Formats: sequence, C-alpha cells, structure tokens
Amino acid sequence: MRTAANAPPTPVRFGIDRLLDEPGLRSKWRRVGLVTNDAARLADTSAVLSREALLTAGIPVVRLFGPEHGLGARADDGAHVTDAVDPRTGLPVVSLYGERMRPARAHIEDLDVVLFDIPDVGARFYTYAWTLWHVLHACADAKVPLVILDRPNPLGGVLVMAEGPVLEPSCRSFIGEDDIPVRHSLTLGELARLWQREHCPAVALDVVGCEGWDRSQAWPAVGRPWIPTSPAMPAFESAIWYPGTCLFEATNLSVARGTAAPFTMIGAPWLHAEALAREVVATGVQITACAFTPAQGPFAGQPCQGVQLAIHPNEPDAIVVAQRLRPVALGLNLLAAIIELHPAEFAWARYPTAANPKGHDHFARLIGSNGVDDRLSALTPLLRQATIADLTRADDWSTRASAALLY
Repeated sequence: MRTAANAPPTPVRFGIDRLLDEPGLRSKWRRVGLVTNDAARLADTSAVLSREALLTAGIPVVRLFGPEHGLGARADDGAHVTDAVDPRTGLPVVSLYGERMRPARAHIEDLDVVLFDIPDVGARFYTYAWTLWHVLHACADAKVPLVILDRPNPLGGVLVMAEGPVLEPSCRSFIGEDDIPVRHSLTLGELARLWQREHCPAVALDVVGCEGWDRSQAWPAVGRPWIPTSPAMPAFESAIWYPGTCLFEATNLSVARGTAAPFTMIGAPWLHAEALAREVVATGVQITACAFTPAQGPFAGQPCQGVQLAIHPNEPDAIVVAQRLRPVALGLNLLAAIIELHPAEFAWARYPTAANPKGHDHFARLIGSNGVDDRLSALTPLLRQATIADLTRADDWSTRASAALLY
C-alpha cells in the first residue's frame, strides 16, 4: 500500500503489546477470560496469536470467548458457531455467535477480569463491536472488570469523516445495537468508553491504548501487516469499501464473496458495468468495469459483470481513506444508479444469519434507518447527490464521540 509521499510509516504498537510490557497491569489476576480470535496478533510479531502470548507471559487465561466467524475467524458470514475447545491452547471456547450473543453470568462470574482483543474494521454492521457491547453489559451485571486491548481503526479516526445514518431505535439488531453512524471513526476501546458513559456506568472498564497511532491516517500508516479479520476481509482493500458495498448484501447483486477481492467489486450477470462506471464519480476513487465469478452468495459460480473500486493510483491511500473518502455515500450512489439502470432486474433481498434467521429487513438493519430503500428507488440523477448527502449526515456524532477519545 502507498503512504503519504511514499514515506515509510512508523510502526504502531497495539494494546496487547503494551499489556505484555507492563506486568503491573496484570499482577492481581488469577482467573482471566479472553474475547478474541485468530486475527488478534501482536504488533511486534504478527505471527504470534494474542492468546498464546498472554499464556506465555504467565497470564492465567482459563476461558476463551469467540465472536462471529469463530475463534479461527474462518466461519462463513452469519453462520451459527458452536462452543468448542481451542486446538492451540486446549482452553474451552464459549461461542458468542450462535446459541447466545451475550455471555451468561455463569461464564464470567468466576473470573477476575475479562480481556477483549479483536481487530475491527470501523463499520457499524461489522459484528465484533456488538460482541463487545454485550460483553460490556454482561461484565457490568456480574461485577467483573473489563479490559479492552485496543487497536487502531483501520479507516482512521477523523470524526468529521463519520458517515450516517445514525441508527434509529426501530432498526436495532445484532448489526447495530446503539445509535451510532455506519462509519463511526472510533476504536473499539473508544466505543466501550462511550457506551460506559451513555449506557453502562456501573462497568469497571479499562482500555490499554495503542502506542503511536495517529487517527488522521488509515491502516497503511500503521506500518503493520493486515491480518484477515474474517473470510471476506482478506486485505485492507476490502475494508476500505465495506461500509458502502456491504449494503449490497440486502440486494440480488454479488459483493464478490469467494473471490480474492470481496467488497471491492459488485456485480451481476445482467449489470451494465460500463454504464455504471460512467454514471458514478467519487473524488479520489477509480471505478472500472470488471468481470468476476463469485463462489458464494448471489450468482455463486456464475460469471458476473461488475465494477471494481480502487483508490486512484496517484493518491496516497492512508490519507484518502481517513480524510477524504465517503464509502457509505459511494455505496448509496451505486445503489441508486443501479436501480435506475436496471429497474426490471434489481431487487431487494433477504439475508438469513444466525442473528436474523429469516433475513427480514436486512437493508434497514444495515443502513440503520427505515424507508431509505424507497427513497433510493424514487431518486432522479438530479436529486441523487443532495439526497444521499442528507442521508449520510452523522448529526451530533462528533460532539457525542469526542468525550470518549483516547488519541
């Protein structure tokens, strides 16, 4: 990936690395629970799993908790994950995406502390944040301290770049439990601080912050390798566009799951890709017609015509993503243009998951607001930009979130 002026980035250290450096933070722990997955590695040694590093350092982890995609971060999107035993450590693993989304009191009341170390991608509907939400509330109920081992937001943390809509209460689900925008520009540690302040003041919360992270730059400036956070997030390029292209999960188009570049492409066998690429323009973005064959989702195994999104080759990724790119607005623009180009072929679709077995109202749950689908369907090209700018406002978010900032 490129960085500003091609300068080598200064490597950032994560909360897990700082915890391991400071024995005083953990000296009284005798029984520790850890919410984690295989994407959680050390910054200093990316081949080392967080849970193995903690055990090697003598931290008495006795129970693991796994989010969506399981401890291995490889289960399919929305798939029910069962309890298991970790083959790497022999520890029991309590699944928090299947039979339950929140740990039961019995899972945590015998612990001295619960640690949380999972990388996020900075979008409201990525479920790791809502695993944190439920763990936070469970720890408050059981009076067990919670410690977040923080990591950078890969999209950067510039609050004015947050994109709405802010979630409406009627759209609450496991892809959005609180009224935050689609792109929130916070780390998980900062989200936990916000939720403690607004919803859960009784929880004993501590956040071990990152060292050296500048919230004005995105992942390429972190100076660490990207570890896939889930099967459809194999590279940072997928995370860039995810806040906008994930909206297509609620349609009959493919988001290129099962290819090497999911969420960077959208398509269907019937899509007029060249016309779409001409129709939608975004600053700093290169939109080109492409062809791909998804292995999962709509049109699995069928050749699709589509468009591929990329940061313009002459632009610095770390700066554009954090300070200029509006992926939610781009996703809505693409949706509106496709509805106009293909009124007969385009359709909204259900998206069944373990959290929403019948898949109802998936678009409203993703975008966080009712009636957006109807508004997009009624848009003319003349009204599109102004309407989408209105839809993606994150009113008052900067004021609310600023109290929780750590960086």
